[in-house]
Amino acid sequence: MPRRRIPKRPPLHHRSSSLKPRRSGSSRFHPGPSVGRAGLPREAAAGEDWEISINGDLTDKQFDLINTLIELPRKSRGTIWFDSGGGSAYVGLALCSIIKLRGLRVTGVVASECSSAAILPFAACERRFVTAHCSLLFHPIRWQSEEDVRLEEAAEWARHFKVLEEDLDQLTAKLFGISEEKVAEWTRPGKFVSGTEFVEAGLATLITLFDGDVWTQIAQQRT
Repeated sequence: MPRRRIPKRPPLHHRSSSLKPRRSGSSRFHPGPSVGRAGLPREAAAGEDWEISINGDLTDKQFDLINTLIELPRKSRGTIWFDSGGGSAYVGLALCSIIKLRGLRVTGVVASECSSAAILPFAACERRFVTAHCSLLFHPIRWQSEEDVRLEEAAEWARHFKVLEEDLDQLTAKLFGISEEKVAEWTRPGKFVSGTEFVEAGLATLITLFDGDVWTQIAQQRT
């Protein structure tokens, strides 16, 4: 286990990962083979529904994830596929904020895992879909660093972590429309919530791998 020390600029994690974001010039989203202006899906450029993914470590992909969401047309509609074990809590909060504040009307679909910091942008989706096979890990914020800091800094970061954790728990509860007690039940000490459990809690709609594509299943559920 890595040693946990208080960092100068704390990279908060809902899961162990690289502490320094890699700023690559190429997009790590996978919108599909049809690409239009600015590296966006042609559908987004044409004002139609777009399709992107949030996958892997959020900390490593911070630059690409945020830029791609900002490049999407404001108040547009599209689908985000989730397959992420989390990363920096700050990145998760930023993605959530951009989705909400840009008025993006997102259908979120969990392909495999949507854990930890990735839960916030999923919670920001207008509609949420999961399969019975996926999982969502809720647990307290974790942080780590190899840097040494003064005692005064350590005390301030400890205070800040407590405030931030409480704030994110409240935000998660409000986005999902559930009680803070339910979030606390899943978060402390931590719990893998199955797709089926998530649906039973009223937080998403169940889809399967055998009843057609996701859009067909959504249409069928509307009728």
